[in-house]
Amino acid sequence: MQTNFTEEQLQDAGTATANKILRACVHCGFCTATCPTYQVLGDELDSPRGRIYLIKDMLENERVPDAKTVKHIDRCLSCLACMTTCPSGVHYMHLVDHARSYIEEHYTRPWHDRALRWMLAQVLPYPGRFRLAMLGAKIARPFRGLLPDPRLRAMLEMAPKQIPPVSPNDAPQSFPAKGARKMRVALMTGCAQKALNTDINDATIRLLRRLGVEVVVAKGAGCCGALTHHMGREKDSHAAAAANIRAWMAEVQGEGLDAVVINTSGCGTTVKDYGHMFRETELAAEATQVSALAMDITELLAKIGLPEVDPGHEAAGLRVAYHAACSLQHGQKVTDPPKALLKGAGFQVLLPADAHLCCGSAGTYNLMQPEISGQLKARKVKTLEVLEPEVIAAGNIGCMMQIGSGTGVPVVHSVELLDWATGGPKPPALTGDPLPQPVPILRD
Repeated sequence: MQTNFTEEQLQDAGTATANKILRACVHCGFCTATCPTYQVLGDELDSPRGRIYLIKDMLENERVPDAKTVKHIDRCLSCLACMTTCPSGVHYMHLVDHARSYIEEHYTRPWHDRALRWMLAQVLPYPGRFRLAMLGAKIARPFRGLLPDPRLRAMLEMAPKQIPPVSPNDAPQSFPAKGARKMRVALMTGCAQKALNTDINDATIRLLRRLGVEVVVAKGAGCCGALTHHMGREKDSHAAAAANIRAWMAEVQGEGLDAVVINTSGCGTTVKDYGHMFRETELAAEATQVSALAMDITELLAKIGLPEVDPGHEAAGLRVAYHAACSLQHGQKVTDPPKALLKGAGFQVLLPADAHLCCGSAGTYNLMQPEISGQLKARKVKTLEVLEPEVIAAGNIGCMMQIGSGTGVPVVHSVELLDWATGGPKPPALTGDPLPQPVPILRD
């Protein structure tokens, strides 16, 4: 694609990066075949190619974004399926992230949109505030039909009926390896995940300890910044990311780290991009180092290897429909490890049709674009349920909540199944007791 940025415009790092990305696009349109919003809406401007044209025009002319441009960019899921299918290597993620930041800086949204986005930015990244918000949603849910804004109704409907108690295992501390220590890793405990599902981190810690890994929850680490980053709130997202970089580098410079382990793939995609986010700052070198250490839990488990599994275990042969989160398969290009690990642990792994398509969760997308998200959820649930699974597994809390709200099939994290098959407890979602009282993991 031909671009016409001036030398002065290219002095800005974000614009220079956008220019390189735009020039890589050859208009082939392969991205339209795998874009979920284009499949649902059928509008060229709701495809990556269409949005690229809108972004190019907006940035080159340094114009105030209009409502039309903002609407079509807001409708992008950032599922990144287009990056997987693009034959030219167009880095759409960095382009749309820059466009969102530009919109946030130059466009004045209607007051109710500003208020809603501000509220999400002030609540979702903070587990304590998120818990209070969910309690309020439980009280208000019976009255959701009275709300005029479908986004507010979606927020009430997405809130879980039961909220797990706070887990003591998510506080800063160290969990020693059982037996000889083979590795020392930092576990990112997340933000929304700590409020929505405490079983995931507990299962991760148990499993890694049994495999000879010391697990550290670093003091000062928190939200990865993804939720605000994808809303264009660069100042907020960079502040959260910088706190994580400093927290994990303190561990690196202390007893050392072999990896930063992440069990929420949406966070993993962002942490692996810290090097790019901070490329023009004083944290550039440390951010790059943290990005290099970042690993999805299934990447680490594939590297370590699981112990032999008892073929007579209750989990053996269980029919598991595996949902590949977009942030894992497209954002991080981690595709084989989750499936191979589940198969190796004795599960019967079932793969749905159109596994490359998004479930419609996408961070805050299911709250901000409930109609499109609902159509994508219905499509995803249908392809999973037709497999007649006994359980659905995924590697991202957002996907788990989204799919779980549309099916009666239990939805669990892949690491919960792997923990169970190798000596851990049965996942609470499969026992009929989804909210056990969490207890500190014993340091025996």
